[in-house]
Amino acid sequence: MKGATAFRKSGSLFLMVCFVGFLPEASAIAQSQSCPQFSPDGAMPVLENPKLTPRTTLLCNDAFASLNSGVVHQPLWSAEYLTTSAVSSAASIGRTTNRFHADARLPAGDGAVLSDYRRSGFDRGHMTPSGDISSIEAQKQTFVLSNVVPQTAALNEGIWTGVEMAVRHLAQRDGEVFVVTGPAFHGSTRGIGRNVLVPSSTWKAVYDPQAGGAGVYVCKNNDTPTCTIVSVTALIHAVGVDPFPSLSLDIKDHVMDLPEPENSPYHPNQSRSSQNQLERQGVRLGMRVLKQMIEE
Repeated sequence: MKGATAFRKSGSLFLMVCFVGFLPEASAIAQSQSCPQFSPDGAMPVLENPKLTPRTTLLCNDAFASLNSGVVHQPLWSAEYLTTSAVSSAASIGRTTNRFHADARLPAGDGAVLSDYRRSGFDRGHMTPSGDISSIEAQKQTFVLSNVVPQTAALNEGIWTGVEMAVRHLAQRDGEVFVVTGPAFHGSTRGIGRNVLVPSSTWKAVYDPQAGGAGVYVCKNNDTPTCTIVSVTALIHAVGVDPFPSLSLDIKDHVMDLPEPENSPYHPNQSRSSQNQLERQGVRLGMRVLKQMIEE
């Protein structure tokens, strides 16, 4: 990342007190399946904070895996393995559906339903995007609500789409990337429908094996969204999710040169120098910026 290539780990990393502070104590649901093919070395994302684990359900799909929370009624993370061929195939079939649906695999009351989003003022924002998916059936699976979080239209149709496009082009350039996407909650307990919590920001972690590096886009979930890029270590300390547990600390501590978000086709006049631009910050500002973005 130009001008911010070393978001190094320091002794003063900010440990965010997330929404997990008010999670009820409960046991996590035992997982009966595993889908390691979407993660480096088969090591799936790990919840570093045990308070994130109540009522979680691992869901394996054809092209991605997600971990649903029955407390916030949405995924805590969604993981995919994106390749050059997958991106090309996805582009050739285009979007084949817009039909969102509840996830019947979840225990009763643990998943969002369509009425939760109706007249809520929020978009149903994909974590693993349909535009990454190379088959019609697998693309339909991305429209399940266990792969969706509430996002503002400004974020979902603007710079977030640009982030997704940039990651696809990175996969095309380097051949393969591992991607984990999820929400962050802080500073607000606002919900929609039946207590579907609205994230304060959403993040997308990327590991590029060819480049030997990783980084995380973090974007504010508001009406004037901005994004920044931070290290995997910063994400772990701030959100409590390790997207790539098999990676070395050296890779996690450094920020790779991720591409800037591209112009969204839904907002063709949006410039990368506009209010939705990617904010590139230096070493001393990295953690402070992440803290501010998640809190606001």
